[in-house]
Parts: sequence; structure tokens; C-alpha cells
Amino acid sequence: MIIKTLRIFLIISILINLISCKNEVKVKPVDKKAIVDSTITVFQKNLLKNQIDSVFKKYNFNGSVAVFKDSVQLYRKDQGFSDFKNKIKIDSNTVFAIGSVSKQFTAALVLLQMEQGKLQTDDKVSKYLPDFQNKDYQNITIHQLLNHTSGLNTLGEKLHFKSGTDFLYSNEGFNALGKIIEKVSGKSYDENVMELFKKAGMLHSSTGNLFKGNDFAGAHLRNGKKFVEIQNMPKRLASKDIGIPAGGILSTIDDLHTWNNALYNGKILTKETLKKFTSQSAERHHPVFGKMGYGYGIMTNVEKPVTYYHSGYVKGSPSLNIFYPETKTSVIILSNIADEEKGKNLIFKPYADIKKITDAIENSVVQMKKDTTNVLAVH
Repeated sequence: MIIKTLRIFLIISILINLISCKNEVKVKPVDKKAIVDSTITVFQKNLLKNQIDSVFKKYNFNGSVAVFKDSVQLYRKDQGFSDFKNKIKIDSNTVFAIGSVSKQFTAALVLLQMEQGKLQTDDKVSKYLPDFQNKDYQNITIHQLLNHTSGLNTLGEKLHFKSGTDFLYSNEGFNALGKIIEKVSGKSYDENVMELFKKAGMLHSSTGNLFKGNDFAGAHLRNGKKFVEIQNMPKRLASKDIGIPAGGILSTIDDLHTWNNALYNGKILTKETLKKFTSQSAERHHPVFGKMGYGYGIMTNVEKPVTYYHSGYVKGSPSLNIFYPETKTSVIILSNIADEEKGKNLIFKPYADIKKITDAIENSVVQMKKDTTNVLAVH
């Protein structure tokens, strides 16, 4: 209701600005679109600050949140510590473990191999990996690993359902995709993903195997006011329990923003391949974010606004990366601490709250642009 009221107020403000410009001495033509865009941007910045700041305060959130519209920063807040013992504060250089947000990079690498003619998404995985050359696994396809419909959970165990008939989230499926990438490219997963970072313009991203910097936020568990650091990070991301292709990438707010712009503006994949990447090919019922569509390593809203996103969690490090294609807006939330005693649903409560806020604002901005376009057409 508040956003709807503000939307009406904003449209009135835009009209007043346009009328004011018309009444001025006409030195040059009035750029109506620029007036509309700048007024909407001010509206977004104020609303984001008020509402996301309240989430920081409510949960005493330790981490970073940023919102960008294309290259324009609409909101940014870094709060808390990357190193609790030495009281080193989180800043724009802080590197976080991004958990399953890593899956979209693995999916993009698979599709790049497809563009080079080295594989097809309907290929059977057994064509590339001996572990899948048995009766239970032999019909699983790359497509089914990409959208978690293979029925695979733990490699070596019986499938949970006939491949292609249901959804079951599988880290092992994405680690298998990493092996396929290595097989067809002749290079390690780490080499492939570092080349992808370079192509996208990501200067501060790495993997758990390769990271050597000093700005890593680590991962921590909170128990009351006590902070317990997860040991052997980020090397443990390469362990069998996690796996680099499924959840072992490290990145920053700015690098993920750079990635979103590069990926969704067609600088990584062709237009046709990007459509394959984002198209809903499965349905997921998420314990925190509810019913959603699933593409290739990416989640999608089933209702407006159009949204591509993915959450990530490795012990002590939750994350969320969102992109709204209609306005080219990125929302990135990274943290290095979690209270597992309260359960994952509560760990992700700030993330879900912020997504609800940005979903509502996105819907309003899209509608405002339509409303003002109609008004300008009349005038």
C-alpha cells in the first residue's frame, strides 16, 4: 500500500517537473525520458535505503547488501566484521564464499562448451563419465543435471525417481557437470572458470582451490554472542561434501554485479543460449522462497516481477544474487555468519525480506514506467 501511494505521488511529481520544464525559456528540447528516469531513480534510492536499512537493524545483519540499476548504484551497505577476532570491518574489497550461487557459473561453462560444439544438453552423461555407465544412471542427460531433474542425490545410490519426472536438488549433479567440462575442454574446472571470470571482467573472484588474497571474510557460526570460525576455509570448498562446481566459488559484491551485467546483456552467451539458460524447465518448491521455476543453475519467479536469482549456503556463509531483467537491476546479499541452531529458514529470513522489498519495488518501477509512458503520449 505504501509503495502504491508513493507510485501515484511519483507520477504526479514527474508531471509537475515536465510542466515546470515547459514553462522555462526553451533553450533546448526537454528530455522527458531523462526527467522520468531521474525521478524514478530518486524514488528507488529513498525507498531502498529506508526499507533495507530496517532489515539490517531488525536482524543486526553482518554482511554486505547492494542494489545496482545497470551501472548506477542505488543502495549499498557494508556492516559488521570479516574478522571478528581482530575486528576487521567488511568493506567493498571483502571476498565471500557464495555457495550455490556458484552453480550459474558451472551452467554457463557447460553452455559455452555447447556453443563450441563439444557437447549437447540432451547428451547422456554416460557418454562422458564412467560413473554414469550403469543401468540406473545410463539415461541421465546433461539437461537433467542442469535443472536437477535427474533423480540423483548421492552418487552411487539409487535414483529417487525416474530421470526427468520430478525435481531433487543435487550438488553431486553439478559436480558431475564440472567433470564433463574438464573432459570436453581438456582443462581443469578451475582454469575454465578463471577464464570465464576474465571474460566477464570479474577481477576479484576465485575458487576455494586458488584463492590467495587477504580479504576473505571466512565463514562463521553464531551461538548467542559467540562466533565460531569454520576451519580450513576456503580449501574445504573443494571437499567431496561441497565441490567447487556446486558451491566453491569466492566473489565480491562488485564482481557479482559485473557478472550479472555481462551475462544478461549477452556478453557471455549468445541470445539463444541465454534463453536456454533462463527458461523454466523445472519447478522447485523452496523451503524459504516458495514455489519457483528452475532453469540451468538459476531460479525464476513464477509471478511478476520477472526475476533470475539463486541462493547459496556453505556452512557459515549464506548468499543471494538477484537480477531483474526488465530494469537491469542487480540485488546482491553476502554474509559470512549464520546461526544454524535457528535453522536455515531463519538464516535466510533477512534475504527473503529484502527480496520481498526489491520484488515490490521492481513491480512498482515497471508499472510507473508504463504509466508515465502513457501520460507522456497524451501530452
